[in-house]
Amino acid sequence: MKIASFFSGAGGLDLGFTRVGFELVFANDNWNGCWETFERNHGIKIDKRSIINIKPDDIPDVVGFVGGPPCQSWSLAGSMKGINDPRGKLFWDYVGLIEKKQPLFFLAENVPGILSPKHKPEFMKIIKRFWDIGYVVSFMLMDARYYGVPQERKRVIIVGYNKKLRKRFEFPKGRGKWVTLREAIGDLPEAKPASEKNKANGKLKVPNHEYMNGGFSTIYMSRNRVKGWDEQSFTIQAGGRHAPIHPQAPKMKFIAMNKREFVKGEEHLYKRLSVRECARIQSFPDDFIFYYNDVADGYKMVGNAVPVNLAEAIARKIMEDLKGIGKKKEVATWTSSTRKLEAGSWAR
Repeated sequence: MKIASFFSGAGGLDLGFTRVGFELVFANDNWNGCWETFERNHGIKIDKRSIINIKPDDIPDVVGFVGGPPCQSWSLAGSMKGINDPRGKLFWDYVGLIEKKQPLFFLAENVPGILSPKHKPEFMKIIKRFWDIGYVVSFMLMDARYYGVPQERKRVIIVGYNKKLRKRFEFPKGRGKWVTLREAIGDLPEAKPASEKNKANGKLKVPNHEYMNGGFSTIYMSRNRVKGWDEQSFTIQAGGRHAPIHPQAPKMKFIAMNKREFVKGEEHLYKRLSVRECARIQSFPDDFIFYYNDVADGYKMVGNAVPVNLAEAIARKIMEDLKGIGKKKEVATWTSSTRKLEAGSWAR
């Protein structure tokens, strides 16, 4: 079953879907920092235009759309401008392409801030629009820890099924046992520092196993940034300077409200997690290599991704639903000429 990806980045969401048998035939992202990484790991060319310049006929016929529209404008840690930010409006461009192409399903991912009181009215307009263009929509604030991802990471996942499927998506149940940092990164050797000016270190035995150099801001030092080996990481963010501290270090010492310090005599242990360690925490496999000149771009690709294991859990449930419907002959071949469901078997 073929899918199209938008706002693809490095392609964590896409990897989760291809792992369960979906075929990625179209991908789009206009950030040049992710192009080489995406193409070398996924094996297809990425469409490098902004989504606002993509026409429906540019997209092959697929059963599903997947994507995570830019989250900065909805983030509680960002501008919170929502739809008033040009990046926030890109969500509506994604909706428009779904309306025109009418895939059997779509997935959209975003930050918890989109459900905040400030943005909830606009979010519900988006949900209603999906209904109006022919989709039964389910959404949930998912905690990635319950899906084999060793970090505290909550994201809003929206899944819509075309009304002609006569089915609503039900989110998969998570597992009870959480993966620890020890299990995720405990076997890695000591990471190397990035080169001068935080350029990529070309002498690494483990690909991407390098950490960003530089000091720590007052905001960074306002709270503890260390998680223990038997805990789950803080959320992996898209900026290297915000990367959590390696669990080898002791928890930061409380000094006063909004002020922490490194434990004296142990300062050498306070190193940021490497790009590879962050990638493992995002559940990327070690053979997924990130290509960049600036280490900051490596952190950005990793932090912006949907954790692979979370994506895989959702994708598996969608695949099961589509195959189940196909067996019941309630739906079948999807054609570009009619864009209707006809009796028969699934087009792949």
